[in-house]
Amino acid sequence: MTPRVAVAGVHGHGASHVRNVVRLAAEGKAQLVAVADPRPAEDLPAGVEVFGGLDEVLASTAVDVVVISTPIQTHVALAEAALRAGADVLLEKPPTASLAEFEKLSAVVAETGRACQVGFQAQASEATLTLASMVADGRLGEIRGISAVGKWVRKAQYFQRARWAGRRTLDGVAVVDGAVTNPLAHAAAAALLLDRSTGVDDVRSVETELFHANPIESDDTSTVRIVTGRGTTILIAVTLCASEHLEPRVIVHGSAGRAELRYTTDTLEITDASGTTDTTYGRAGLLENLLDHRADPGVPLYVPLAATGGFTRVVEAVRVAEEPVEIPAALVRWEGEGLERRPIVLDVEKWVDRAADELAVFSELGAPWTNPREQEIR
Repeated sequence: MTPRVAVAGVHGHGASHVRNVVRLAAEGKAQLVAVADPRPAEDLPAGVEVFGGLDEVLASTAVDVVVISTPIQTHVALAEAALRAGADVLLEKPPTASLAEFEKLSAVVAETGRACQVGFQAQASEATLTLASMVADGRLGEIRGISAVGKWVRKAQYFQRARWAGRRTLDGVAVVDGAVTNPLAHAAAAALLLDRSTGVDDVRSVETELFHANPIESDDTSTVRIVTGRGTTILIAVTLCASEHLEPRVIVHGSAGRAELRYTTDTLEITDASGTTDTTYGRAGLLENLLDHRADPGVPLYVPLAATGGFTRVVEAVRVAEEPVEIPAALVRWEGEGLERRPIVLDVEKWVDRAADELAVFSELGAPWTNPREQEIR
């Protein structure tokens, strides 16, 4: 029978999940039977049931797959409910807000025997997987390090779209929103995949330097340095306060070449002794992959929950770190009004690029907004 799919959270990014299920339904690969959201849902196909919460969906109709695109702090409870109801789950990133939550959800997956795929779309990209193969085969030589770089623009409306946006906690519950763990999480997760360090025990240490220019709790301009069990240094340098919105990159620094993955466009640039090539690849769909896995368990998931353990170690390091430090007003230029208002950290692009090239955190480079301080989890 055609798998019956429900989507929990249909606004924002959730709307794209609804459109994707509708597309698959037109191809005869899925049925969109229900959606759950406390806010009214619009433009749904005829026959789709609408509920205020996922518990109502699971109590009222048979569901084979649940797509969860809800606030971070709700992920574990909703995923557990779906798994225990016998459904497989596509869970948006970050899957959990803490390592303890990750371990709890992992235990539920093991107990129920259901599948839980996590929404790191870049890990289903042929560009990412091709580069991972090149690194594993030694085609770039000895790896000096891997950098994850993000220079994005986020306006006031981004942080006002929901109560949890820009929060480290909400109502006493961990949220751990922030540049490193949410909007630019794909960069960190892809870097760990390239190093084959996706499991919880594959990460040896994590150092964080977290800052913010926006009036928020979480970070919007940060460096994080990871050392994996392989001894690889992964340096994450990201900001949501750039002068212009640029495509994020993951860079592999090798003794025999340099590779740059632009994961939002599935583009891979390789520079070695023979010159530079720039190739754009295709990308598989995570929901389609989950459906294929349901039909044939021999088809591996691209991003099973277990393969996000290394990333969750990064989330945990950010969660327990000191509060992000406010960037001095003298180093910030503001543009726009109202919901369009946004900060630009002066010269932030230069410091992000230096951090990526030198595999160094901001304070080591002498970025003007820093005070030397580090949090480390071993």
